Amino acid sequence: MKRRTMLKIGLGGVGAAALGAGGTVGWWWSSADIDTAGRVAFNRRLAIPPLAPAHRDAKGHKVFELRAAPGEHRLRPGRPTATWGINGTYLGPTLRATRGETVRVNVRNGLREPTSLHWHGMHLPARMDGGPHQPVEPGRTWSPTWTIDQPAATLWYHPHPHGETARHVYRGLAGLFILDDPKTEPGGSGGSSLPNHYGIDDIPVIVQDKRLDDGNQLDESHPRLSEVGLLGDVICVNGTTGPYLPVTTERIRLRLLNASNARTYRFGFTDDRTFALVGTDGGLLPAPHRTTRIQLSPGERAEIVVTLRPGERTVLRSYPPDLGLNFMNNRFSGGDDTMDILELRAARTLRPSPRLPDHLATAPALAAGNAAVDRKFEMANFSINGKSMDMRRIDFAVGRDTTEIWEVTAIDDNQHNFHVHDVQFQVLSVGGKPPPPELAGWKDTIHTRPGTPYRLALRFADHSDRTMPYMYHCHILYHEDQGLMGQFVVTEPGEKPGSTSGGGSHHH
Repeated sequence: MKRRTMLKIGLGGVGAAALGAGGTVGWWWSSADIDTAGRVAFNRRLAIPPLAPAHRDAKGHKVFELRAAPGEHRLRPGRPTATWGINGTYLGPTLRATRGETVRVNVRNGLREPTSLHWHGMHLPARMDGGPHQPVEPGRTWSPTWTIDQPAATLWYHPHPHGETARHVYRGLAGLFILDDPKTEPGGSGGSSLPNHYGIDDIPVIVQDKRLDDGNQLDESHPRLSEVGLLGDVICVNGTTGPYLPVTTERIRLRLLNASNARTYRFGFTDDRTFALVGTDGGLLPAPHRTTRIQLSPGERAEIVVTLRPGERTVLRSYPPDLGLNFMNNRFSGGDDTMDILELRAARTLRPSPRLPDHLATAPALAAGNAAVDRKFEMANFSINGKSMDMRRIDFAVGRDTTEIWEVTAIDDNQHNFHVHDVQFQVLSVGGKPPPPELAGWKDTIHTRPGTPYRLALRFADHSDRTMPYMYHCHILYHEDQGLMGQFVVTEPGEKPGSTSGGGSHHH
């Protein structure tokens, strides 16, 4: 790692011209960007993850059955790729539940090594969270149960085993968890509502990048000069490469999830059409935000509504993201990459769709923009505030039913983001300024540009446990696995944090 960084510092002094002058470094530089614009043959219909069936137990709770297991999945012509999946060969079904329902998920591990499933974005007790302290051993079943109590949102689930998250997600263990909230969902009045027929005009779009070797197998090696881990040149959406989506309605809602290990996407359409951003990580925005681009770092979600005309086609593309890095790190973190994602194909006749509501949801109001900071977090390399993750160390405790203001800053020149378990937060300011419209709703993951402080308001309600922690970490999975993570407990008033069992020290 250090040698790579030194090499890059040395390169930083020679400038781009010399880099192109040949030799190994010049080759690395010239081959470091990816451009698939106009080069993807969209010839496979987009797979739609099935809705997971559920049954009711004697208490009336909604029960889902999930099993992680190895399989084979055809990512491109030729040999199938060895993958992992949940209730299938790659990815998992979409779980769906309504606010007020109590759910139980029976998670069976059919792999040969421990894994876990974390409910990313979910407000729930720490013991049900599926983080590194809830490993599921091979052949065993873990059955977390909790009551859904948060707004309608597009959440997701993925493994969180200590030091192994990147590999487990990369092999295919992930899926959506959609929450419904009939009381607050817009619609009904005046013929306005959001598209809401799953698989027809309400479409999951799980975006991942892969590197495949000549035999079509996943290349899991760490790339040279990359500070972020795996970046692939093959895009798959819901496990489909070269995907197209037949559109039969005037408007469609795309639930975009960046389920990649390290890549940040800046989504827009090839004809630069305007779309409406209606939701982010934790639910709907206060009002539709009309824009032509939305950037998502790993773990982030966005719900967009796109309007189409009969018979037309347009391509969802990822344009070079705005990472705020120096030119070297930007190059080797995917910052110069352009990638075609998904083609939309409108039918000759389209069913009319209701117009979008002007008001979607109440804006987060946990604290004022100038509220005093309670805690500061500085991310650099693989540490937060100079400390690397230790499963046995609880970094701090917060009191139940309190609101805290956190200031998060990436202080090195690497790409980072920041995710907090259990809560959705309000973004108070970015670099001292009010947040842009795309950050006006609930968030659980935020991209952190180097040297820019992000102030977040978080409320820790309902659940407390003095010995079982929640995580906060960078969601670039290589960084997380290498120790860019900490843990906190939520305690009752006056209660001191206990000690955690640890579950093994960190391993590289």
